[in-house]
Amino acid sequence: MSAVLLPRSPNVYYAAACQTNFPAPAHRDEIADRVRRMGEIVEQTIIGYEPFFDVRLLVFPEFAHAVPVHDNPGKLLDTVAVALPNEHTDFYERLAKKYGCFIQTGTFLERDDDWPGVVFNTTLLIGPDGILSKYRKVNPWIPWEVHASPHDLPGYLDDPFPVVDTEIGRLGVAICYDWLFPETIRELAFRGAEVLIRVSAYMDPWGTQQPTDWWTLVNRTRALENTAYVVAANQGAEMHHYPPFSWPGGSMAVDYDGRILAQADPGPGEKVVVAPIDIETLRHERTRRRGHDTRAHYRAEVHDYARATRLAPAGAADLSIEAAGRRIAAAKKTLP
Repeated sequence: MSAVLLPRSPNVYYAAACQTNFPAPAHRDEIADRVRRMGEIVEQTIIGYEPFFDVRLLVFPEFAHAVPVHDNPGKLLDTVAVALPNEHTDFYERLAKKYGCFIQTGTFLERDDDWPGVVFNTTLLIGPDGILSKYRKVNPWIPWEVHASPHDLPGYLDDPFPVVDTEIGRLGVAICYDWLFPETIRELAFRGAEVLIRVSAYMDPWGTQQPTDWWTLVNRTRALENTAYVVAANQGAEMHHYPPFSWPGGSMAVDYDGRILAQADPGPGEKVVVAPIDIETLRHERTRRRGHDTRAHYRAEVHDYARATRLAPAGAADLSIEAAGRRIAAAKKTLP
């Protein structure tokens, strides 16, 4: 593990990017064991680092609770999908209250009675006062992921991009493939997010190593183009746990200039890295800078592409792999 510690104000706190290495559960009854272990990681991290600094934010990876091992929503609903909140989120709430910390949960596969037949890939931000936000993945990794995006559902009214103002800064989160869409992360930044949280299951070969270390490249780019911290927890599962892919870990934190503050060594396994978050200095830099302030320099009106429909919403009726393939083919026909 490597870390670069920069000068900081007295108000600094530390964030922990925590990666897991669980077997894929076959049934929701197995989630409790994973929650228990993640609770241990929270406590071990906070208590272990207490002589040195305060860990206030802990981030866990995508699919930490359940994995989309089936090819249609019906099977996921029958086996691993859960309603939120539940007894597991109650456990995280107790932990956050006990330690005065903020926990960005690994994702759940979520069922919601308001959207029958649909599965969401969902993470919760939980603080000392309870659940602060629910984020549902806007850009599922199609064609393989058969979760619904809020974009797919007519009449979806919940805010798809919540940003929460907390005592440790304004926090926004997006999940894995979301981060390959600059527009998604820019939406959070333009809503004021100062710490951009990435909850991810990013597999090889698009991981932490050359020639395609997309994981590191994208995290650093999203940080510098939005003048924001990035705290990114990646899945560290071995291939036999989450086939057919291997998972390179490399969980990391990046500062607002794209500098890597800490990163776990590449490779699978449980790992935790911690890094300083200095919101006071970030706010000073955002106020002071006239150069390289890409949010203030953004020329929205000149960009036509964002106003054109590309990938059509799926609707709630058909979220199959085959249907996703048809939508992708149709979207390609709109491209030059």
